[in-house]
Amino acid sequence: MMARTKRSRRTYSAGEWGRNRVRVFTDPKTGLYQMEWRENGRRLSRSLKHRDWTRAKRQADEAAAGFAVHEPNGNAEPEPLTLERLFDIYGEEVTPTKADRSRRYDRVAMRMFLGFFGLDRDPATLSQRDWDRFIRARRVGKVGPSGKPVSDRTVEFDLRFLIAVLNWASKSRDENGRLLLDSNPLRGLKTPKEKNPTRVVLSDEEYGALLGVSRKVDWRFHVALVLAHETGHRIGAIRQLRWSDIDFDDRTIVWRAEHEKTGYEHVTPMTDEAVVALEEAAQRRYPDAGDSPVLPAPKDASRCAGLSAVRYWWDKAQSLAGLEPKRGRGWHSLRRKFASDLMALPLKVLCELGGWKEAQTVLRCYQQADAGQLRKALESRPRVRA
Repeated sequence: MMARTKRSRRTYSAGEWGRNRVRVFTDPKTGLYQMEWRENGRRLSRSLKHRDWTRAKRQADEAAAGFAVHEPNGNAEPEPLTLERLFDIYGEEVTPTKADRSRRYDRVAMRMFLGFFGLDRDPATLSQRDWDRFIRARRVGKVGPSGKPVSDRTVEFDLRFLIAVLNWASKSRDENGRLLLDSNPLRGLKTPKEKNPTRVVLSDEEYGALLGVSRKVDWRFHVALVLAHETGHRIGAIRQLRWSDIDFDDRTIVWRAEHEKTGYEHVTPMTDEAVVALEEAAQRRYPDAGDSPVLPAPKDASRCAGLSAVRYWWDKAQSLAGLEPKRGRGWHSLRRKFASDLMALPLKVLCELGGWKEAQTVLRCYQQADAGQLRKALESRPRVRA
């Protein structure tokens, strides 16, 4: 007997062609698993009435081996929830709703936690000891895809994902109405915090140096650099812009929800500098040619420039500008510069301009007062004379 799994299409086949072949697959309408087999030359199928992938594969194996009839459910007791099964359900129902980068992270994080805690671990038994053990191992690189020590910020990010999965499981029910988890066993535990996170703000001098060499790097880098400085948006959203998002008449840019971390679409005005940079790009790529990218990929003009390309351009520009590599000085340092330069604006206005969802995020992670601003604030204080 042979068995084969097609992960991309979420199908599983057991048995042999023409003999005892059984296939299980996802019903695209309901999301429930279906079993399919042949009987007297006729193709038959029925719903398994559940979304448990491990259980569906086992049922296919049993049916192909002749150990079980094709009746799907019966009154069997539900299979115990393991960490592998929980991640499998979460990966099937929640992960696909996320952005590409988040989907990739989910898969990496699931493999990491399964490797550390074990596939058959009961999620309900996770405790403070497991939490502390993971933190220690992750910090020194004993667990994780890179095998290298990581910062507390990375550990916090990983643990927040685990908490999100457990919270979701404590609110989700199976087909019989039972909660996947009665409660989150790790609820309330404190995640490690980075005491002095590296949040570099690009200076005017550094921006000027990069701008001076930007066209030598690539015309797309020049456009991306100016847009990042003038709009304050993430490079991920900028490189995904298409000409249909640009309105030269109203001088506005539409930021699509699917490319925004906050997940909502919004429109911002353009500065003169942004208009000039986009007009320069328009001379190289015809904006009326459908929904073409503003920043096309170097090897495929029909696709937007990838993350590796914009990172390469940034590193090359730093080298040409004579700037020593500095941890934290990257595309996101322009976003912090935008927030800090416009510190005098009302927070509501600044959030709308830069695409921030929470004003608290701007205050905590982006705005940084320099020495000149601090001194000016003190000098503006009313003086009391004796």
